[in-house]
Amino acid sequence: MRGPRRIVCLTAETTETLYLLGEQDRIAGISGFTVRPPQARKEKPKVAAFTSAKIDKILALEPDLVLGFSDLQADIAAQLIRAGIEVHVFNQRSVEGMLRMIATVGGLIGAYEKTAALIEQLEQGLEDVRRDAARLSHRPRVYFEEWDEPLISGIGWASELIGIAGGVDCFAELAKAPNAKGRIIADPMEVVRRAPDIIIGSWCGKRFRPKQVCEREGWATIPAVRSGHVYEIKSAEILQPGPAALTDGLRQLHGIIHRWAI
Repeated sequence: MRGPRRIVCLTAETTETLYLLGEQDRIAGISGFTVRPPQARKEKPKVAAFTSAKIDKILALEPDLVLGFSDLQADIAAQLIRAGIEVHVFNQRSVEGMLRMIATVGGLIGAYEKTAALIEQLEQGLEDVRRDAARLSHRPRVYFEEWDEPLISGIGWASELIGIAGGVDCFAELAKAPNAKGRIIADPMEVVRRAPDIIIGSWCGKRFRPKQVCEREGWATIPAVRSGHVYEIKSAEILQPGPAALTDGLRQLHGIIHRWAI
């Protein structure tokens, strides 16, 4: 199977997947938010943001496949489909979904053996962290904040990865919501009431400010604030639904929880 030779990736995770498979020569264009691997930004033309894209530039690249993510890119996908371009839009929201996305990308390009090896490596990494986390005598309560105005708790895969790393997501019930509106915490004091041992921030698009979080009204009594267990994980390493979250994101979660436990 020859597979597509000119692929445009509208989000970062499919770009990283193709690089990990050694198939980066197939990439014709990428998202402007791509940071992994660093050379992608130097080597590939940037043709999309997240909810917007330069349709004319994408068409000029003459792609034989465009890869997107979620309903938020539905309008972009529709314009490309009407222009006669083949489009595949993923909607992975879980660890299993990320692995399935990688398997699908590998299948689309016919790189079956390399894809199987990559998935095996990622699954082994997940199992190693899960096994180590099982040794914890106590699992800390973790509040993961994806945005600050309003407060938005962590998306599904972040919650799942917290569990794999040995923590308990304080707002696990909200993590089931597929969109950010469903994860809004209307009352900031609800975080205080749930008393997280660890606070992790990953504000998509801007730098997390631990000091600002600790100074919120009424938050001084939170165990995480009292003990100084307030951390940032960059959004590119945990909020990208692909290899980054399964590797660097998970390792950072594991390290933070291990630091709390010792």
